[in-house]
Amino acid sequence: MSGVLGLIVLDETIVTVSLPSMARELGLSLSATHWVVNAYLLSFTCAVALAGRMGDHFSRRSYFTAGAILFAIASLLAAIATSGAMLIAARALQGVAAALIFPTSIAILTTAFKPEERGVAFGYQTTVGAIFMASGPLIGGFLTETVSWRMIFWIGIPFVFAIVLLLWLVWSQDYDAKKTSQSRPSAKTDKFGPAFLILALLALVTSVMQGPDWGWFSPLTISLFLLGCALVTVFRHWELTHPAPILDLNLLKIPEFRGGVIIFAIFQFEKITLFVFVAQFLQTTVGISPILSGAAVSLAILPTLGTSVLVGKLTDKLGSRPVLMLGVAVHAAAILLLAIASIRENYLLTFLPLLLWGASMPSIAIPVRRVQMNSVPQEKHGQASGINLTLQMLGGSLGLAAMSALHAGIPSYAVLFAVIGATTLLVLPVAMRTIERT
Repeated sequence: MSGVLGLIVLDETIVTVSLPSMARELGLSLSATHWVVNAYLLSFTCAVALAGRMGDHFSRRSYFTAGAILFAIASLLAAIATSGAMLIAARALQGVAAALIFPTSIAILTTAFKPEERGVAFGYQTTVGAIFMASGPLIGGFLTETVSWRMIFWIGIPFVFAIVLLLWLVWSQDYDAKKTSQSRPSAKTDKFGPAFLILALLALVTSVMQGPDWGWFSPLTISLFLLGCALVTVFRHWELTHPAPILDLNLLKIPEFRGGVIIFAIFQFEKITLFVFVAQFLQTTVGISPILSGAAVSLAILPTLGTSVLVGKLTDKLGSRPVLMLGVAVHAAAILLLAIASIRENYLLTFLPLLLWGASMPSIAIPVRRVQMNSVPQEKHGQASGINLTLQMLGGSLGLAAMSALHAGIPSYAVLFAVIGATTLLVLPVAMRTIERT
């Protein structure tokens, strides 16, 4: 299951370094290259709610295997893409497949460990994810410069089959949550909720992404944004009143879970925007090669391999809040230092804040995931993961769209990184109000 997290973050990070090369070969504009990233995030966001809920109804091993096969097919289509539209569509399909497998992996991992052991378990999972995350930009830059950007999609296929094979070898029936009559799909299962959610997110993200090209006050931009807001309201009302909602929004009444959802949304926002814009900054402004830009991001994340398990142990010992508060302060400070360093357009000065940023990353993800899953009943772990991932990926999708629009209007990386760092600090008041003290 740790390999699943690795696969998800690999597909987030390995693509970012290759965007300039994709743009040249397929004739993509700057906003279109960002759609290569955001199509993955957006489809993941739209599908993960339904996927998390349905994962609680079926055998987790079979459900996971189906999602993994779909992921391999999508990777193949991306590797052979002959146009920007085909590549973006394949990335969207990858996002759907990732939505099928990731909530299930979290549910299986949570079931396999006792509550007091989950901090360490998530720590090891984050360590494995960090290996993939750290190697992604370097591998992506190397393959793009020496072979082709298409190889970044080919190499994911054997990873998928290796994970599935290992799952079938170590499987225990205990990893399937006990199914009850209340948990089985019925005729009352929500059919319109997912449609409301998908249309709402698509309208919101498209309006923000395309705002600089269409004009912020154009009728199309404003209409899409208002439509998205209206559909979010309709979706919320529908889910709260439906007898079998696709998302049990009542879980958001649990303070620890609600706070964790908000924190993960902010975390995803700053993580994906930095991956995209740091690689872009190093190649287009500093003027270094894809390999060197990938090496900078990869080496920055490398300390995560050591800090993940340490943070997991400290979280089990001290509680989630103190570890999270310190980690967020260091993490945001690193991004603000990056904003200052970017003014000099120097490779080494840029790398040093990135190193601190990468090392502090687990101190956000591990404490929050631990306190979230401990606060939710076991039979709703899959659905809780779905809700969390929906809003987390929405934070990434809207964040990337907003920062793309900001950079189009104010083409300054210092301003861009400063805004990202300041937004990250919003985690502190959220943690103070919702995360456990001990």
